[in-house]
Amino acid sequence: MRGIGEVARASGLTISALRFYDGAGVLVPAEVDPATGYRRYADDQVRAARLIAGLRRVGMPVAEIARAVRDLGDNPDAVRRQLDRHRRRLEDGLADARRELLRIHTLLDLEENLMTRITLPSAALAATLDAVRFAAGQDPAIPQLSCVLAEIAEEALTLVATDRYRLATATAPAAVEGPAGRFLLPLDFVDRVRRLPAGGPVTLDFSDAEVRAEAGGTVVESKPLPGDYPDARRLTESGPDVRRVVVDVARLREQVSAEPAVIREHEGSAYQVSVLGLDPAGSLRLAAESEWAAGADEHVAVNREFLLQALDAGGAGQLVLELDGPIKPLAVRVPGDDSRFSLLMPVRH
Repeated sequence: MRGIGEVARASGLTISALRFYDGAGVLVPAEVDPATGYRRYADDQVRAARLIAGLRRVGMPVAEIARAVRDLGDNPDAVRRQLDRHRRRLEDGLADARRELLRIHTLLDLEENLMTRITLPSAALAATLDAVRFAAGQDPAIPQLSCVLAEIAEEALTLVATDRYRLATATAPAAVEGPAGRFLLPLDFVDRVRRLPAGGPVTLDFSDAEVRAEAGGTVVESKPLPGDYPDARRLTESGPDVRRVVVDVARLREQVSAEPAVIREHEGSAYQVSVLGLDPAGSLRLAAESEWAAGADEHVAVNREFLLQALDAGGAGQLVLELDGPIKPLAVRVPGDDSRFSLLMPVRH
């Protein structure tokens, strides 16, 4: 029999640790003197104490140490499997710690360089770009609209585009590191980002000096544009008497394309107009030019090409149109998704 001090020296455990493992039922002495309380251990318990010391050093929980001690004599293979499981757990924890430390280093770099980084799936970014790109300005006389506004807030990226005659906005959830901000993205950069490899995450870095996107090892870079951008929030609020109607995209597209065109001219260029209204049952219908000319309040006229592009950007299936009178924008919304919609400015008769 060995005293507790001798077992402590032989195993590498302290006397207090041996007392703890006795109380926990992990390594109970072979005998305890009833008068003095002095603990004595059998020779084979030294091996168990050494096992406990090793498992304690690698951070194995007490309950698992107890199981290893029970299996030590009869089932050493079970102890080896337990060791392997714990090793894998430690390796996974180390990998997690490395990722977190890398994230912290990145966050420090972003703060030092006044930069914001967002990460989101490539499919989500592509859908968000497609929902707004069609509405971006193309007029060289108004270069400040030939871009896409990126608004970065907590856990979200919102994109906005407008050419004065229409406006589109879409929001996607994103992991955001760094401060919130607003950046004007050149259309060339937006189109190159849209062509990045699909299937994985996309990382976008924003600063006053540079915008950068990376996916699948491909990097595109540019500089944000200077200047201000129109406040889209004032245009996105619906009136109290707005009329909402659900439409089937494919059917409405077919109807709009087949309807005789109403021709109007703007700054020397002709364009087609579609006049929308509601029938007595509340369903959407295409009105004749004569009805529009009569000045009825229930009609709204919009650029036909713009309407078709808004329907395509909204996606297949159903959309909700909001008719708010002849002088208010026509809103095209995705049912159940308030983060994506477009506005078409009305054409005055």
